[in-house]
Amino acid sequence: MEHVKCECGHVNPHGTIFCEACGKPVKDASNALLDMKYEGSARRSQTYNKTIIDKIWNFFSSVKVGVWLIVITLSASAIGTIYPQKDYIPPAFTPDQYYKDQYGILGDIYHKLGFDNLYGSWWYMILIASIGISLVICSLDRVIPLYKALKKQGVKRHVNFLKRQRLFSVSYQSTSKDYETVKQRLKERRYNVREEDGNILAEKGRFSRWGPYVNHIGLIIFLFGAMLRFVPGMYVDKTLWIREGETKEIPGTNGEYFLKNEQFVFQQYEKGKDKAVFSEAIDRVGSVPKNFQSNVQLYKRTGESVAGEDPVLHKVKSDQIQVNHPLKYDHYALYQSDFKLDELSTMSLSMVNKTTKEEYGTIKINLHDPQHEYDLKNGYKVELLRYYPDFYFDDENKPNTKTKIPNNPAFVMQMIAPDRPKGEKSFIAIRQNIEAEGTNKYKMEFSGIETKNVTGLTVHKDMTLWILAVGGAIFMIGVIQGMYWNHRRIWIQRKNNEVWIAAHTNKNWYGIRNELNGVLKDTAFALPEDQTENANKKEVGA
Repeated sequence: MEHVKCECGHVNPHGTIFCEACGKPVKDASNALLDMKYEGSARRSQTYNKTIIDKIWNFFSSVKVGVWLIVITLSASAIGTIYPQKDYIPPAFTPDQYYKDQYGILGDIYHKLGFDNLYGSWWYMILIASIGISLVICSLDRVIPLYKALKKQGVKRHVNFLKRQRLFSVSYQSTSKDYETVKQRLKERRYNVREEDGNILAEKGRFSRWGPYVNHIGLIIFLFGAMLRFVPGMYVDKTLWIREGETKEIPGTNGEYFLKNEQFVFQQYEKGKDKAVFSEAIDRVGSVPKNFQSNVQLYKRTGESVAGEDPVLHKVKSDQIQVNHPLKYDHYALYQSDFKLDELSTMSLSMVNKTTKEEYGTIKINLHDPQHEYDLKNGYKVELLRYYPDFYFDDENKPNTKTKIPNNPAFVMQMIAPDRPKGEKSFIAIRQNIEAEGTNKYKMEFSGIETKNVTGLTVHKDMTLWILAVGGAIFMIGVIQGMYWNHRRIWIQRKNNEVWIAAHTNKNWYGIRNELNGVLKDTAFALPEDQTENANKKEVGA
């Protein structure tokens, strides 16, 4: 598209509303006040609309589009807080099972739409990226032409530019002393005064025009930091459930760190021994936790990880993890967040003769890692055919398990003896012993259990926090920059025997009028009038 050359000789880009140098309107010949929002500069989104790139640019340059993207993202974020994210559901449940069982059809829809993993979902990442793209394009579409227009503005402006400013006046009498007085007062008020052929352009606070774009830079940095959380190793927020005596890989560390739970300590307030306020609470709710902590050892893997082999671990730290007192090491922090007391760990069963009550041996089943076969010697052994950690009968009246946690263990076992080489099957659960076929000679009797406490830890690592802080700080600088300062300009031009004065500000018109009153006081220059007020008076009079 061809550029537009003004009568002053300045060549303006196509789409310019009024000349960047002298201010003469390019096409509009009306007497309406000029729209000074972007100095009449040509914005790409309002000039080009042919190629696919133009259409994409124009779409993202729209403020409405940016606002709607923010609204949609905030709405999705709000919906994501209705139910817990999948990283925080109990480890005994799968997401499919948990949301449907706990919250019904709404929970099932919530899970299927991906709101249970909102901040890690691809579509949420696209929304964040779209907001960032919108901010970049919105800023470039406006700040570049605005900067060029302000940089190229001349001291002497076209008459149509001056008289179509909101504040405007014409003086018919003036002296050189008045002229120098006004110029000196403008400098005292920290205006940058430029003079050309007896004409004056006084300007201050231009930097406030960049406030919104500084906001955009801060938001872009903030969104960049948020998106970095999707990069492996930059952000970890996982849950680790670990039993007493157990050593587990810490999730989110890529197999580099392991944790051993030496002991879980749980203490309660005791009535009569602690403060009276706790005694009252004990009477009301029954028990009040005083302290729960995990005594742990942190290990770091040494050497390379070999599939099928146990890692070689090196102890790096021992610590006591309490609420608000996490274990911290190498940018990781482990917080005490939950616990479970007396979880079933092992179950002992004895094989006995149902008639004579003779016992042939006892097996000890690790409920978290049961063996397939247990040898009782002398030709007696027990085979574990089926294991249901959290047993229940399903809709078809068949045994099934709700979770992998041994809350209600049940077994299908085959008892083999010298006189029963093919074995006898039996279904064994807590307070249940069901024979599979006919009457068995042998049975498995409950002999004892062992329990262990389980601690729930939150594993946290955030390498993006400083980026978010920088983005937030820059955003606040932009807010202050645009809110507490304003861009003011005053034009004083001599036209034959007259002096034309026009003024403009991007906000706070009351302030610039008071300032003009102080600058022009006791001079022959007429105080500029607000042409919008005059127009309103005429409409009322009509």
